[in-house]
Amino acid sequence: MERRKFMQQSLIAGGSLITANSLMACTNTEVKAGNSFTMDFAFHEGMFKEHAGKDFIDQIKWAYDQGFRSIEDNSMMSRPVQMQEKIGNTLAKLGMRMGVFVITSDSWHWKTSLTTGKQEWVDKMEKDCKYAIEVAKRCQAKWVTVVPGNYDTSQPVETQTSNVVKALRKAANILEPAGLIMVLEPLSDNADLFLRLSSQTFDICKAVNSPSCKILYDIYHMQRNEGNLMANIDRNWEEISYIQIGDNPGRKEPGTGEINYKNVFKHIYNKGYRGIMGMEHGNSMPGKEGELALIKAYREVDMRP
Repeated sequence: MERRKFMQQSLIAGGSLITANSLMACTNTEVKAGNSFTMDFAFHEGMFKEHAGKDFIDQIKWAYDQGFRSIEDNSMMSRPVQMQEKIGNTLAKLGMRMGVFVITSDSWHWKTSLTTGKQEWVDKMEKDCKYAIEVAKRCQAKWVTVVPGNYDTSQPVETQTSNVVKALRKAANILEPAGLIMVLEPLSDNADLFLRLSSQTFDICKAVNSPSCKILYDIYHMQRNEGNLMANIDRNWEEISYIQIGDNPGRKEPGTGEINYKNVFKHIYNKGYRGIMGMEHGNSMPGKEGELALIKAYREVDMRP
């Protein structure tokens, strides 16, 4: 696309009015504030760094001015306590919500080991769950992501499922009194992953039988693994507690791939979902122009009030 045509199309990023001169100058103060979105889209660190700078707190404030009302941060548990508190205080001041962070402290290894049933990994998971409660208090989080891990090819799949359920019951016993919900995420990153389908995740949640064990339905991963998105959302709706976004192929913002996000969002909204929609993807274009294009894409698929 020619630069001149792109700039003309980017002058209105949803509710944000941007003059051609201000777009070319592109300083933070020259991008006018936008109306809040109807759906609660949650961005992550780095998504708006070209406009807001490298500091995550500044990015939160800038995104708030553009209409975003939530964040998510997979690496929250690895941040210094002071930064966790700073993020939490910023969100509280702005009236924003905290989305998911991943339950891991000093290592990611236990998340690829729950299928084995080995006590050492269960112990590590329990330790991480206890620390996650402390972190959640600092940033007012409600949801934490859990990935059971890879297949253990030395054991039948039924045994692995049993091992995962046992481990997650112990995690739920820790998280439930604190009001935290672990959301299990089926993924498409590689064929070795144990948890891949929404129906499989639904069955595990039912077996764990806790309000602290639900599904994280990532639309990008589910399009790749099973498709038939709206029908599968309906089948598993009872256990879905959190939703993430990413178009396929490419894992970028809505409108860059094959998923009809306008229809999918309408379906989810009409079902009564008012939770956080995590923007678990990259920007399709670099620089400030890419950030404005991303905002425009979300304006186009957002539900109209």
